[in-house]
Amino acid sequence: MRAIHQHEFGAPDVLRLAELTDPAPEAGEVLIRVRAAGVHLIDTAIRAGTTGGSFPLPELPMVPGREVAGIVEQVGWGVDECWIGRRVVTHLGMASGGYAELATRDVESIHEIPDGVTDDEAVAMIGTGRTTLAILDCAAPGPLDLVLVPAAAGGIGALLVQAALAADALVIALAGGPAKVAAARALGAHLAIDYTKPGWQDRLHAQLDGRQPTLAYDTVGGEIGRQLLELLRPGGRFVIAGWSAGNPTSVTTADLLSRSLTVTAALGPRVTARPGGLRDLEAAALQAVAERRLVPLVNEPIPLADAARAHADLVARRTTGKVVLRP
Repeated sequence: MRAIHQHEFGAPDVLRLAELTDPAPEAGEVLIRVRAAGVHLIDTAIRAGTTGGSFPLPELPMVPGREVAGIVEQVGWGVDECWIGRRVVTHLGMASGGYAELATRDVESIHEIPDGVTDDEAVAMIGTGRTTLAILDCAAPGPLDLVLVPAAAGGIGALLVQAALAADALVIALAGGPAKVAAARALGAHLAIDYTKPGWQDRLHAQLDGRQPTLAYDTVGGEIGRQLLELLRPGGRFVIAGWSAGNPTSVTTADLLSRSLTVTAALGPRVTARPGGLRDLEAAALQAVAERRLVPLVNEPIPLADAARAHADLVARRTTGKVVLRP
């Protein structure tokens, strides 16, 4: 099979196409002919070897990638052959193996893709979708909320915009550059602001006419995250759900006491310890897209051979929505 093989940690060019031996399903596993492989920002940190201890680094060499959708070609011992030929999607966990034409996974970890859902949509929802639902579990928007969504043209951001709109909240989408601002506006956001331009907070204040946001989903961290925190009204809710800028938003006790803010970390142990675990979130995410309640924004698919470009584009913020590789 063709796969991306990584022999060292480093820049995107360490991701190289290679011919590898086809994997075979072991007992309890299925073999999937991959039709879409998800690319996540975490993948870029693992590839570079810069996870900072947040995620364990895998042994090398490896095939990167942790999200795949495709068709079951073979089953291992003990697996019902009725799975053969079905369209399925799975998250590979911390295991690697997704950037390839074939991947194996234990049958208890796969989901059949609902009718009407594309492979790209399924692979987006199995990881990015489940994360979005975990974030919403921490702080659900309501009709009285004025919601701030940064990186609104990204995979998670686009879904958060949709969820807030469905809850009848007023939604402020923050995105970088004219194309991403247009994409956020097309999702239905009431206000779309380019937060890469100096003075964006002043422009936002002017358009809000004295109103202040009540809820912020911080997936960016760093300076932007701090700016989001400072925009919240007293009693507002601030959800830390990532730090694509490189470091989490700094929050002090004074922030909490002086303005009565509620700050929640949406990911990490909170998710892994939740009743029902990750599988329930995955199933709920797939149901949401099947019912078209949440529809992932997907970047133009990139050929498997160009995985290095996919990583470079993702890190440089040149992508819109979920990044997907096509074997």
